[in-house]
Amino acid sequence: MSTVQGARARARTEITAAIKDEARKQLAAEGAAKLSLRAVARELGMVSSALYRYFPSRDDLLTALIVDAYDAVGEAAERALAQAAPADAPAERWVVVCRAVRTWALAHPHEYALIYGSPVPGYTAPEATIGPASRVGLVLIGIVRDAHQARGIAVPRLAPELRGEGERMAAEFAPGLPPAVGPALVAAWAQLFGLISFELFGQFHRVVEERDVFFAHAAAGLAASVGLVLPGE
Repeated sequence: MSTVQGARARARTEITAAIKDEARKQLAAEGAAKLSLRAVARELGMVSSALYRYFPSRDDLLTALIVDAYDAVGEAAERALAQAAPADAPAERWVVVCRAVRTWALAHPHEYALIYGSPVPGYTAPEATIGPASRVGLVLIGIVRDAHQARGIAVPRLAPELRGEGERMAAEFAPGLPPAVGPALVAAWAQLFGLISFELFGQFHRVVEERDVFFAHAAAGLAASVGLVLPGE
């Protein structure tokens, strides 16, 4: 790459980052539904036609922000698992990852709301969001799979009518795990983000006071629901 090409690439990267930073400010102030390319361009001192060279539409910009948010929370989960003590029990590693996801969400409430809050009217997420959206789930599945392969897990009970669904889930996103674990993992994943959403969006106000302790306890319960048990239990 020539010096000129390198300078252009760096400039494009910097301008793209500035556009997304300003868009995140709009998310915080107005919400995703009111995100406007014209408003972003105005705040950056750009003409709209120049901004369209970076993001042809509002949906393209939303997708970039969504992918960034999923990647950020996914990275937080992956980093927490990588930093967990090797001697930690699988249930302890599960709780560590859940707490890292919550910590990220509390630090980035508007980005969390973008990916786990109300759908944006008129926006349909493209396939490009699927991989990033899967990162947290894959970390949790990996913890359970490693435990199953190492010492085994307390396989959850599976209702007979869910046998086919459990087998499909195991084949599609939880290979190497018993069919009963798939539905339990999906339920635990939904409950994890339900807990975080309730806290972030105010439903725990005057209900839960000791939020850190409560969340750790709830996350341990989710670990048990997928077959992981904390030491001493």
